[in-house]
Amino acid sequence: MSVPVINYDARMRWEPNARGRLELAALALYGERGFENTTVAEIAARAGLTERTFFRHFADKREVLFSGADALQELLVSGVAAALDSVAPIDAVGAALEAAGALLQQRREYAQQRQAIIAANQELRERELIKLASLALAIAETLRQRGVGDPAAGLTAEAGIAAFRVAFERWVPEANQRDLPELIRDSLCQLKAVTAGN
Repeated sequence: MSVPVINYDARMRWEPNARGRLELAALALYGERGFENTTVAEIAARAGLTERTFFRHFADKREVLFSGADALQELLVSGVAAALDSVAPIDAVGAALEAAGALLQQRREYAQQRQAIIAANQELRERELIKLASLALAIAETLRQRGVGDPAAGLTAEAGIAAFRVAFERWVPEANQRDLPELIRDSLCQLKAVTAGN
């Protein structure tokens, strides 16, 4: 019985956490040079990888900043779907948002850097708004599947995303010491107080 011989190309190498390395390289370069002035080639070189490897992980240089949107949407949708039937729609959305906030809390430095880059670029700000609108649509659809009618499903989802956005904007500054889930809870409480007329 013969043993197959495997010839390794010297250019082939193991690339541990290539995606994470590309994210970190992109954030650093966007911060140093600006989003517009950074190329995919520069990101790949900074990460010690090839452009081909970059495109295996990201469609373009914007996607480095938005690649987590699908996972965030899945987390929110599954959180709303898993809520007990007795839970009010806004509370189901709030619990899902707090769970997402707890995950983001673990990556605060990344979130701060990402937000600074997005805030400095009109195209990225528009993309962020599209992402938030997509999250609201997905949450609204999940609420409809739970039996919440329209327009209540859409209003609840939009209100939840608005509360999340306000909380996120309060959380990002370095001077802030409060956790994101706490700020989300606070934003939703204030929203409820305003709508109750208190």
